[in-house]
Amino acid sequence: MWFYYALLSALFAAFTAIFAKIGVSNINSNLATGIRTIIILILVWSVVFIKGEAKDIGSLSKFNVFFLVLSGVATGLSWLFYFKALQIGKVSQVAAVDKLSVAIAIIFAVLFFKETLTLKTAIGAVLIISGTILFALK
Repeated sequence: MWFYYALLSALFAAFTAIFAKIGVSNINSNLATGIRTIIILILVWSVVFIKGEAKDIGSLSKFNVFFLVLSGVATGLSWLFYFKALQIGKVSQVAAVDKLSVAIAIIFAVLFFKETLTLKTAIGAVLIISGTILFALK
């Protein structure tokens, strides 16, 4: 089941790149990111309230909150840089380089979570890194 959610994530990430490239034309990329963030805030909290999941907020530990805050900061910085890159670069190149995050996440998963690095996963990461280099070359 996780695979279908991941495919939907990839599909909507592709739409994100296309719609964002159009949306950032002729405006400040930080303003565009701010507008996008408000929409995401409304959408996600609507889902939380509709599904009755807001009641679980009291069960969060300081540990949970700390790392969710760090994740939010990292996401915000990622979006700011992504929108700026989209504003001045080609969608195909920016989106491809952005996916380098997959290879970086694999490396971090091995280092921090002691996940096993299989040959298949290592080859996939190397191919992602190689593809990113190809897109970055002029």
